Amino acid sequence: MSLPFHNARSVVLQEIGAAGVVAAVEEVALDDAAGRVLVSAVLADRDQPPFDRVTRDGFAVRSVDVAAAAGAPVSLAIIGEAPPGQVFAGQVGPGQCVEIMTGAPLPAGADAVVMVEYTERPVGGGTLVSIKRPVAARENVVGRGSEIRAGQPAFPGGRRLDPAAMALAASLGCARPRVVARPKVAIITTGDELVAVDQTPGIAQIRNSNLHSLAAQVVQAGGIPIALPIARDNLASLRALLAGAIDKADLLLLSGGVSMGKYDFVEKALSDLGARIVFDGVDIRPGRPLVFGFLRGKPFFGLPGNPLSTLVTFALFVRPALDLLGGIAPVTVGLPCAHAQLGEDFSQRKVPLTVFLPAQLATAAGTLQAIVRPLPSQGSGDLVAMARADGLLVIEPGVTALAAGAWVPVWPK
Repeated sequence: MSLPFHNARSVVLQEIGAAGVVAAVEEVALDDAAGRVLVSAVLADRDQPPFDRVTRDGFAVRSVDVAAAAGAPVSLAIIGEAPPGQVFAGQVGPGQCVEIMTGAPLPAGADAVVMVEYTERPVGGGTLVSIKRPVAARENVVGRGSEIRAGQPAFPGGRRLDPAAMALAASLGCARPRVVARPKVAIITTGDELVAVDQTPGIAQIRNSNLHSLAAQVVQAGGIPIALPIARDNLASLRALLAGAIDKADLLLLSGGVSMGKYDFVEKALSDLGARIVFDGVDIRPGRPLVFGFLRGKPFFGLPGNPLSTLVTFALFVRPALDLLGGIAPVTVGLPCAHAQLGEDFSQRKVPLTVFLPAQLATAAGTLQAIVRPLPSQGSGDLVAMARADGLLVIEPGVTALAAGAWVPVWPK
């Protein structure tokens, strides 16, 4: 059964969500949690910032003392300095100020900071500073707790720990967060024509590029790739390899052997093992003969073997599936596309498929406007075009021509 593109994505998400398949939960050191998904909210252990934090180098003042600086400079007495990491022991009184650096706590008695650019000191130093402009109360100061209060959630469970979230978790003392374990993905590449990357191919052989591209995509998606031996074009050996693979992983990923050729055994081998095949085709190009289903309660994908088809179908279908298995929810059905102007006329024959074309982005001269141009490609086996691409130009079903300057969706690589 072949499905339209958006229907197929929706079915994948619904089926995996309904199956309730999710990786285990574990507590890890913060540095090992990068890219992982939090199980529960991280609470602030103290106010952020924990004190009235100064945001500029300059002088901490009482704003009332420098109000007259709009007309003429005001002279203040410097009673000390406040570097970051130290609390000034005294208090700023009338006509006084404290030299202060970015990140330091605001001294008691002061309510604002004059930037050093608006001050002048006598040659050779001295204990007086000339303030050349007024400041409003709280200017160049971030108030205690203005970002988050102690006890409040910094971010909820279900949030992926990106670098900014890692920094905030560290600042809140979250040394060992509880996160969803990385989904394990067993990868089987199929075909008698395949040899390992470190071998010299025969005249009719090719190196197993799909194994390495899929493993890289799995890692990028937050999973753990488990590389299994190449499955040769033999039904019995493929069936045996599949039977052992499903018990090692949370998701099974196959590449090749899913078309209608004489040596395409994937669907037969899966059916022999009792797999439930949800669909075995999607109305896209490249990647139409995609197979999705469940084996022993775990999801599997049979991806086409052509390298571009493998890359595209992983990103379209396997990536959102891994998001669900890794604790990310909800996952949107639509693609997170940007839009750019087509840099040249485009035409193709009419097909009832959503077409994804390797494309390069550029910036129009003298503007920030993105321009997209499809790359010359030899079809779904053209790794060179995909490696050079910045993204994929998305053409809706039935579209035969687009004029230069048309706004088109571009799916970032």
